Amino acid sequence: MENFDIIIAGGGAAGCFAAITAAENSKKVLLIEHSGKLMRKLAITGKGRCNITNNSGIENILKNIKTNPRFMQSALNKFDSAALMGFFEELGVPLKTERGNRVFPVSDKASDVVESLNSRLNILGVKTISDRATSILVEKNVLVGVKCEKSSYYAPKLILATGGLSYPKTGSTGDGYRLARTLGHTVINPKPSLVPIVTREDYSELSGLSLKNVKVSLISPNKKIAYSEQGEILFTHFGLSGPLALSASFYINDENAPYKILIDLKPALDEKKLDNRILRDFSENKNKQLQNALGDLLPKKLILPVIIKSNILPDKRVNEITVTERQRLLSVLKGFTLTFAGFSSIDEAVITDGGIDTREINPKNMESKLIKGLHFAGEIIDVAGFTGGFNLQIAFSTAYAAAVGN
Repeated sequence: MENFDIIIAGGGAAGCFAAITAAENSKKVLLIEHSGKLMRKLAITGKGRCNITNNSGIENILKNIKTNPRFMQSALNKFDSAALMGFFEELGVPLKTERGNRVFPVSDKASDVVESLNSRLNILGVKTISDRATSILVEKNVLVGVKCEKSSYYAPKLILATGGLSYPKTGSTGDGYRLARTLGHTVINPKPSLVPIVTREDYSELSGLSLKNVKVSLISPNKKIAYSEQGEILFTHFGLSGPLALSASFYINDENAPYKILIDLKPALDEKKLDNRILRDFSENKNKQLQNALGDLLPKKLILPVIIKSNILPDKRVNEITVTERQRLLSVLKGFTLTFAGFSSIDEAVITDGGIDTREINPKNMESKLIKGLHFAGEIIDVAGFTGGFNLQIAFSTAYAAAVGN
């Protein structure tokens, strides 16, 4: 029977980083991954580019953690974004910072990040096996090991880094929730987060259209602005995706509520300036049909939907457009409105919101307050942030705290 100092269940970003950190601290580590392949989700994150972290201070990172930010204070103080960037630079992965302080590998290849972590695991001699945890072995509320399908493994410390429910094809099965529940832990209901939005209106003809520098506002059923941000959005065959849609989804608390999504197509222009711009375009195209006169103002795909939404006949000539019709056009340009009808499948969610109740975890070392020697790391914990590298930073920081803490 082989004994270890630390067993880590889950070979995602958090699990692999915890294994590396523990091994660098002279611990004998066993890494268990049931799918047989490490870091499958990390390999596709950020559309295959891997947004590793956000190049900003702890205060800003905490502002971008929506669920239980205070819980993360200690872990971020131990291992912040600067430390994470330094770690990857030392591994030979040069990094770059883009808009919104998003950090990517210079190569734009998530595979470079995965390969660097795999290489480090090998150099450190971390033992990796393909097996699936079925139960956690505990004696008198003290961890002694983990029972898997093929065998049982023993250590005084186990880090559960089994992920959430998002991207199940990459190995996220929710096993960790079940294992934690059997030991008395509370699991806050996991639900998809940072997920594409399904809209009631059918704009499938716009599928694939990406709009940059637009402003998206989410209006709650009580007519209040729940979220508002400028950036990029993507139309899909079922609704909306892209960074702004994913972030907006974070603020939808009731999947059955009639939230409205307003897209300001020209946020750089106030209504008066935009009206002057429309008048200028009209004067230059006064004998054309309206559908042929907005090419300088809108992407081609968007022209007809905007005109129809403005309740104007597309073939009406510009010099026949009334003041009222022009005002309706202006209104749509400043507020192209869609109605929320639900979330896309959790298969398409970037992260899972929910997980192990943070009140049952020591924030300094991620240790269970119920079972000595049991620790948690990554998405299994009920902590979630916005897009922009914040969720991977959460994964790495919690993994570091769990690996170095007693």
